[in-house]
Amino acid sequence: MTDLHPFIAGLPKAELHVHHVGSASPRIVAELAARHPDSRVPTDPEALADYFTFTDFAHFIEVYLSVVDLIRTPEDVRLLTFEVARDMARQNIRYAELTVTPFSSTRRGIEEKAFMAAIEDARRAAEAEFGVVLRWCFDIPGEAGLEAAEETARLAVDLHPEGLVSFGLGGPEIGVPRPQFKPYFDRAIAAGLHSVPHAGETTGPQTIWDALNDLRAERIGHGTSATQDPKLLGHLAEHRIALEVCPTSNIATRAVTDLDEHPIKEMVAAGVLVTINSDDPPMFGSDLNNEYAVAARLLRLDERGLAGLAKNAVEASFLDAPGKARIAAEIDTYTAAWLAR
Repeated sequence: MTDLHPFIAGLPKAELHVHHVGSASPRIVAELAARHPDSRVPTDPEALADYFTFTDFAHFIEVYLSVVDLIRTPEDVRLLTFEVARDMARQNIRYAELTVTPFSSTRRGIEEKAFMAAIEDARRAAEAEFGVVLRWCFDIPGEAGLEAAEETARLAVDLHPEGLVSFGLGGPEIGVPRPQFKPYFDRAIAAGLHSVPHAGETTGPQTIWDALNDLRAERIGHGTSATQDPKLLGHLAEHRIALEVCPTSNIATRAVTDLDEHPIKEMVAAGVLVTINSDDPPMFGSDLNNEYAVAARLLRLDERGLAGLAKNAVEASFLDAPGKARIAAEIDTYTAAWLAR
């Protein structure tokens, strides 16, 4: 196959499943760790590669939370958010829905309005300086239970920062059933937010059904087990409910054992709207460009196929219609110019 990396590097992209803290580069994590020397997170960027080697999903959550603990002040929040946008701009990401977990910061003592002001200031500055449009998904950390759900719903509905477009649910799935979160999703949806819970990453397809039926999911985070249920695949395809697929993440957390056996091929074959995402890229030694290269290999795509994947993310996004049209046209123009060379 042709080396597609140069094409991917310049391809305008949107990303729909990428976590705020999980996007902190080794440079930023090391800087934050140096600010807070009581943390066990290494201050050497090179040592972080070993630190970010996970034995299973539970270990990933443990390490992830240790990085969350580095975000202790509004200045930390602002720095992290702005630098994440800088890294996105380097990859030609034009639009991203960044999953933010405000409960993790407010319970550590960051005043809630100061937190909102920090992410919003970074969002506006990033769009002005880098041209990256950021929007927020506020997600419930499932491992923290209904207290976190109540607080996340309150922050989303009552404070509702300008960039907020959706409401999610992350963290472990095992032992954290989706239906218990229905009242909180109902409140968020009533306030105009879209529903985008994680489901079916480390559990079976019933978790995805629960997310659809109880949480009224409009997209599914991961959804790797959907291929175990042909009826579910048909439902997702018929209703254009997108799956936010994160191949390298699934391997790193052991949700999928072998990349060549990743269910993305079955998803696409069933007609499901598949989007490609990086999840927690520095933690997994990846980025969105690399995930597109992985998808190209697994799905045997050429440049036109990759452009189609990029347009899937635009279609499944919560960007307004003019914004979608603008990025889709940019993808088409870029691809046509590349192929005409």
